[in-house]
Amino acid sequence: MSAATTTFKHVSYLWDDSKASGLAGDEVALLIYRSNLLGADLRLTNYGGGNTSCKLIDKDPLTGKDVEVMWIKGSGGDLGTLKKSGLAALYLDRLRSLKNVYRGLAFEDEMVELFNYCIFDVHSKAPSIDTALHGFLPFKHIDHLHPDAAIAIAAAKDGKQITENLFNGKIGWVEWQRPGFDLGLKMKECLDKNPGIQGIMLGSHGLFTWGDTAYESYLNTLETIEKCADYLEQYYDKEAIFGGQKLQSLPETDRKKQAVALAPLLRGFCSSKTKMIGHFTDDMRVLEFVNSNDLERLAPMGTSCPDHFLRTKISPLVLELNAGADLTDPAVTKEKLEPAFENYRNMYTEYYNQCKHPDSPAMRDANPVVILYPGVGMFTFAKDKQTARVASEFYINAINVMKGAEAISEYTSLPRQEAFDIEYWLLEEAKLQRLPKPKSLSGHIALITGSAGGIGKAIAKKMAEEGAVVVLNDMNAERLKNAGEEFKKQFGNDAYTTVTLDVTSKSQIIDAMAAAILAFGGVDLVVNNAGLSISKTIGDHTEKDWDLLYDVLVKGQFLVTQEAAAIMKKQDMGGDIINIVSKNALVSGPNNAGYGSAKAAQLHLSRLTAAELGADKIRVNVVNPDAVISNSNIWAGGWAEGRAKAYGIQVEELPAYYAKRTLLNEIILPEDIANACLVFAGGMLNKSTGNVLNVDGGLATAFVR
Repeated sequence: MSAATTTFKHVSYLWDDSKASGLAGDEVALLIYRSNLLGADLRLTNYGGGNTSCKLIDKDPLTGKDVEVMWIKGSGGDLGTLKKSGLAALYLDRLRSLKNVYRGLAFEDEMVELFNYCIFDVHSKAPSIDTALHGFLPFKHIDHLHPDAAIAIAAAKDGKQITENLFNGKIGWVEWQRPGFDLGLKMKECLDKNPGIQGIMLGSHGLFTWGDTAYESYLNTLETIEKCADYLEQYYDKEAIFGGQKLQSLPETDRKKQAVALAPLLRGFCSSKTKMIGHFTDDMRVLEFVNSNDLERLAPMGTSCPDHFLRTKISPLVLELNAGADLTDPAVTKEKLEPAFENYRNMYTEYYNQCKHPDSPAMRDANPVVILYPGVGMFTFAKDKQTARVASEFYINAINVMKGAEAISEYTSLPRQEAFDIEYWLLEEAKLQRLPKPKSLSGHIALITGSAGGIGKAIAKKMAEEGAVVVLNDMNAERLKNAGEEFKKQFGNDAYTTVTLDVTSKSQIIDAMAAAILAFGGVDLVVNNAGLSISKTIGDHTEKDWDLLYDVLVKGQFLVTQEAAAIMKKQDMGGDIINIVSKNALVSGPNNAGYGSAKAAQLHLSRLTAAELGADKIRVNVVNPDAVISNSNIWAGGWAEGRAKAYGIQVEELPAYYAKRTLLNEIILPEDIANACLVFAGGMLNKSTGNVLNVDGGLATAFVR
């Protein structure tokens, strides 16, 4: 191969001959390799978008005869992370014979069920709706992607003519049609009428390319997209993008400040039906669009590619809010925003009622997914962080498409009825119904102070396991980094964020809350867990010891609660504040004046805040641990030695000592405290506030009543 064929400006050439040669002879492995490379470049396709296939001869396990088999990405998979388990394998002759029983466009959906009769590999993933689009084409390797550069041409008013001229007839054209069996037949018809073409452009949708080998298909795909992107770039220099800029963006710091002030309010509006997680971006591509003269015309049109549309809804909500607006009074800002959300919900309801069919699923959440704030950026809200982030990525794809189509011609979007038929497609509804039920903390944003180790990390893990997104924090940067790496490995990038936090610093608390808002849109669940312990006699206690204990335990709890409550009130969805106190708040013990009295102050502060915040549906409850020795930072700094001295035993005897003095004779672990927090936050006690839950193995002296 020549250097020219592997040098690209607009796409990434990732093919490694040494890796590919190790897969030689295994066409399925090469299909997976190619798919992963294509999925790694978001300019080619986005998360979950597109599909790839290969055709090969294999032995029929029932007859032993050679049969032609097609392997294709199954329903709901992602090219970038595709494995063999994500593929469907079908007898090709059976698949193609289905045209003999195909009853026409009105019966498209029944064909997907019939694909199951064509399954070759019993371990196959469920075949997707695009299976027929690959099956009727004769090529051994096929790529179907949604690259912005190609869709910009496909969504242009005169896209067909542009495609013909740009590729000199080497790329065919099939007008927009919802994916399905009939579209597969139309693609075969296009090929029959245009033998020798190297690909097919699907109007408003995407691109099909192919080759006799995995590498030929890969290279053909890159070269075709590169040519589209080169073509668009010529026009970007000649035309004012989106009609030119109507306003200037705020400086980055001010954009973030406005986003922090606004996001909890937006999240509250968007969560009127289901609690949502947010994502914010002030990507330059977004700002170019939202600050433009053409925003008002283009935004209501919605997207063209069905993959974009399914994740971003019929159209975004554009805020009629000055970029530098004063957002310091949440009540005033909320009053300004409310009509915009009501209008959007009414628009969506009208869209549903006008387009619905007798068998359409019930109307889904009428709130927007994408919210554009000129001069500031874009917010997206969805059931979890990954879905919100992906919606943001897809809308940036849609912006890229509009930019390209407008530069070369005129952008066209899907007609409303076509869009509805995609959004409320019964096959899509069936896919939604198959999704796992939400976990108890799905949609919740949790901030646990001191969550890089010990009890705090155990609580954070429990919350993440139950579906919450978590804001990990700690004073110790190294410990925080390690905790972040652990969470990334166990839960993935979208499940957490990290921020350095000293709970005695109001500015750091404000910054931590801002990090939670920018990452996820707000905060619902705060656990005041950060702490330390000092065990000394009254005579040995210093004023510095006393101040440190009260600053971290009491002042820290107060300041964190103060900031968290303000955000929760903005969201207007209630919330949970759980304070990790101690049995020492109730029990008098030796050498414990500073720590024990600070814990007692924490306990009563919890009661006071519960009484005050109840009107806002913010629940404040207490978990009282005792003797959590395993992996707990509280035992550092001489506390274990101090307690052992107070009880007249050796340090190594402490675990058994503490266990034997309990009614249940149990050692208390960090996970036990995490479980207690889940009891309060998991929904079973959502009408309970001001309570104390002892997790101490049973100490009669610590009984609250």
